[in-house]
Amino acid sequence: MARTTDRVDRIQAQWRRERPDLDISPQAVFGRLHRLSDALRRELIAGYEQHGLGEGDFDILATLRRNGDPFELAPGELARHTMVTTGAVTKRLDRLETAGLVARRTSASDGRGRVVALTDAGRRVIDDAFAAHMRNEQRLLAGLDEEDRSRLEDLLRRWLHAIGQD
Repeated sequence: MARTTDRVDRIQAQWRRERPDLDISPQAVFGRLHRLSDALRRELIAGYEQHGLGEGDFDILATLRRNGDPFELAPGELARHTMVTTGAVTKRLDRLETAGLVARRTSASDGRGRVVALTDAGRRVIDDAFAAHMRNEQRLLAGLDEEDRSRLEDLLRRWLHAIGQD
């Protein structure tokens, strides 16, 4: 099968001509990862929007849902699980609470603490949105067979570990 040329190949050809003294081989990986990441993110966000959610909203609701019954966490825990600041979590929670998808209340175990819980409406929304999200991810992976997916998954896991992001 003949190899196709893409935008990254063309950019690299230009750099090889202009800077033959540099090893530009990493650009073959990073350029494609960057383009792929941008394209995939657009596709994923479009899926969230079909359920009235932004990327951050989906992240908060999914974190609460996968935590299990009673589907609640302290705001600080949400920040740690979503890897955003507590300020960003607060803004997201304000939107989600206004939409009736989460409720904030005093913690039963610590009267000074607060917890955020999915409402019944929030659980329905995230269950529908997550099922659609999984279908969307399957669609986006359809160009790779199971062996390629498995190999890619392993490579990405090892790479994340190698740079301390596991």
